[in-house]
Amino acid sequence: MDLVAHCGESVAGEYLHTLNAVDVATAWCELAAVHNRSQEAVTKVIDRMRKRLPFPLRGIDSDNDSAFLNAHLYRYCTDEKIEFTRSRPYKKNDQAHVEQKNWCVVRQLVGYRRYESREAWALLEAIYADWRRYVNFFQPVRKLVAKEREGSKVRKRYDVARTPFRRVEASPDVPEGSKEELRAEYLELNPVLLRRRIDQNLRALGRLPG
Repeated sequence: MDLVAHCGESVAGEYLHTLNAVDVATAWCELAAVHNRSQEAVTKVIDRMRKRLPFPLRGIDSDNDSAFLNAHLYRYCTDEKIEFTRSRPYKKNDQAHVEQKNWCVVRQLVGYRRYESREAWALLEAIYADWRRYVNFFQPVRKLVAKEREGSKVRKRYDVARTPFRRVEASPDVPEGSKEELRAEYLELNPVLLRRRIDQNLRALGRLPG
């Protein structure tokens, strides 16, 4: 998981963040707006996000950001028996899965403007409530399965593109009851209506003062 800052061109003061979490096995993506990067705020959002996951949260892997490396989150993970690991310093490729999603799932959607207000937070939460469903249920992704070097070239092989929902459905590690709940949710969703509502909220977000 990682934090995406909505600070515009200045990191002065407090501003909103997006907490982005990606499951490596299924590519399932969870997003939530965070008021600030305090230990308490980040831990509360992780707990809320955890309850939405279609599978148990076994572990958390983050970078070396103090928003994650702190006593508050450490106690939470210890109490809830969640394994906590972190990437190596200055090795951004250790976070390649979530870094890629930071761009295609967060930045391409909401951009780089600064957001501070509670109104902006509420709109981001409304956007992500629909966007997480749109991404997980209707956007197929390919996963890298092998890399082969041929001289100076590296050839990459990918599996067949499937949505995170279908990957969760096919996983033997996810309880059948959770899969049934996901199937029921999927049957109630309309991607056109989801996208329309997302776009409406994005326009409202864009009209807020910077």
